[in-house]
Amino acid sequence: MNFLIRPAKKHDMLEVLKLIKELALFEKEPHAVEVTVQDLQQDGFGKNPRFHCFVAEVNLKVEGIALIYNRYSTWKGKAIHLEDLIVSEKMRGTGIGTALLDEVIKYAHNLGVKRVNWEVLDWNEPAIAFYEKKGANVMRDWDVVQLSEEGIKNYISNINS
Repeated sequence: MNFLIRPAKKHDMLEVLKLIKELALFEKEPHAVEVTVQDLQQDGFGKNPRFHCFVAEVNLKVEGIALIYNRYSTWKGKAIHLEDLIVSEKMRGTGIGTALLDEVIKYAHNLGVKRVNWEVLDWNEPAIAFYEKKGANVMRDWDVVQLSEEGIKNYISNINS
């Protein structure tokens, strides 16, 4: 399989969003995606980019992405968060996922980060096996904690009352 891994460009964001929506469908949350092409273009390619994205291109079509951003660990220092590594369903098993992860790890190494973090759903056994095969530590004793936009608003209203 011939493919090219490269940094994403602003004009790739429509294809990136399609892959994000494909992932949401796979994760059984097809209506959860709120981000738009305009959000991705502004947030990834503005004056102060909020993320960096690599794409996997096959025959001039984006078939995979790895979207990352900077973090800071109070225990380790500089870190990178891999928000999503997505390969289109029809291209899984072709080496694209490995190539994207390789690019993220090389990028992190070149930045001198101490850790790369990401999450994986506990029922996504193929992804867990893939990450463990690469040497990642899947920490099953940690839970992800989030406050949604609604949760943030409720929290603030409780502070102010």
